[in-house]
Amino acid sequence: QARLVESGVGLVQPGGPLRLSCTAVGFTISPYRMSWYRQAPGNDRELVAEITPSGGRTNYVDSVKDRFTISRDNVKNTMYLQMNSLEAEDTALYYCKAAQSRRPVYWGQGTQVTVSS
Repeated sequence: QARLVESGVGLVQPGGPLRLSCTAVGFTISPYRMSWYRQAPGNDRELVAEITPSGGRTNYVDSVKDRFTISRDNVKNTMYLQMNSLEAEDTALYYCKAAQSRRPVYWGQGTQVTVSS
């Protein structure tokens, strides 16, 4: 069954780093725009970062610019989110998404990131 599998769940101290991975199983990500979303308790799900199929263009929500980096390795069928200088406000359930016109949309199951001392 085609799906996205996330890894990198963790408890991190404020100011620390964490890398999330999102691997596709049963389909190839190369034609897809890939994205990371997050949802904190009581909040709507928000787009954090996105990357074009070739990896040539990226986009970030203002609150994570200069701290987070989205990347992809189409050979490994995997997308990444490198998160640095983490803040308590980054605590959320993080989801990856694969979407492209005229193709099925895939979501990961979500992985918890908790930033706390």
